[in-house]
Amino acid sequence: MGDSTTTAAGEGRGMQATAPSLRGERQDGTLVLKAAGDWLARTVGSIESDLDKTASANLGPDVAIDLSEVRQIDTAGAFVLEKLKRSLAADRKGVALNGLKSGNGALFEAVGNAMDRERPQKPKKTGNPLTEAVASVGAFVFAIRDETVNGLNLIGGAMYGAGGRISGRTQRRPAAVFNQVDQMGVKAIPIIVLITFLVGGIIAQQGAFQLRRYGGEVYAVNLISILVLREIGVLLAAIMIAGRSGSAICAEIGSMKMREEVDALHVIGLNPIGVLVFPRLVALSIALPLLTVIANLSALAGGAITLRIYSDISFMNFLQGLQSSVDLFTVFSGLIKAPFMAILIGLVASNEGMKVGGSAESLGLRVTAAVVKSIFLVIVMDGLFAIFYATIGL
Repeated sequence: MGDSTTTAAGEGRGMQATAPSLRGERQDGTLVLKAAGDWLARTVGSIESDLDKTASANLGPDVAIDLSEVRQIDTAGAFVLEKLKRSLAADRKGVALNGLKSGNGALFEAVGNAMDRERPQKPKKTGNPLTEAVASVGAFVFAIRDETVNGLNLIGGAMYGAGGRISGRTQRRPAAVFNQVDQMGVKAIPIIVLITFLVGGIIAQQGAFQLRRYGGEVYAVNLISILVLREIGVLLAAIMIAGRSGSAICAEIGSMKMREEVDALHVIGLNPIGVLVFPRLVALSIALPLLTVIANLSALAGGAITLRIYSDISFMNFLQGLQSSVDLFTVFSGLIKAPFMAILIGLVASNEGMKVGGSAESLGLRVTAAVVKSIFLVIVMDGLFAIFYATIGL
């Protein structure tokens, strides 16, 4: 990095490191803390307790730190000195660092920036409830803006493909897409069938029970047919995919981010979004409509069996009622939602995966956020489609 840091790396191997020290001298009314010796990762541990005592001591209003007698310093030494400086500056106008050798200024600047990123300063509360409420709303709006921009960046990167800066060419990998379709679609069929079959049976039973009071038990067929094909089938399939595949996408990308595999893709000239996100978005867009069809059939089968047992409505009568109450629009009104919901789930999960830090706690928090956000936005999108259909009179 600079002369002194090079000395720390090079000369430190060939010479005996001396213990760091810190002594105070009064100069023109200012207490100057003179640092000396080698402030290296293997030596600063011996002086940390003294630094803590110095930071909490009453040293007067004017304090400075002099580094002119420091022989070697590395990142660890710069960190403890920067930490001491900030502790002393908390009750004073400022604490100067004097005697910086060539290159050490950049080292302290980098360490200070890293400390600011690690623990950003929170804005002070004004004590005015109205101001704090407006500030919270503003922060929420900016968060939505940032999430929207990130989503658009993911879409753009996915459309660009896997091609990188070296080749300048886009690449499409059908094998990766088919593998994701198998993972997200084919292997999700059993749980989708089970859940929708049970829900279809419950809706049919409750509908028949309520309509029986008015002698319209046969219209339970119309109820379950329209409800499943327009709303329940696609909604249940999307929620199950958000919980199953959304969490998997976030965990996969997040674990790669933790192991710096995403950075490795950058290094070899590939587009990480094109490699990781694009196959998953395409696979979800293919799998969710197909799963919606399966979910619809399973829910209708559950309803038909329930009505046969509970209300003595034969399968033939159920099919006749289904034919009379369902048209092509009813079938496609639910299927149209599936690709939009699939892309939404993929974008949210991928975006949260890209935010994972270096800890397992961060991975867990992001996976939870991905599932919750995906399910919430899927329900919101379903409501928007319902409003749109009502507006156009369908």
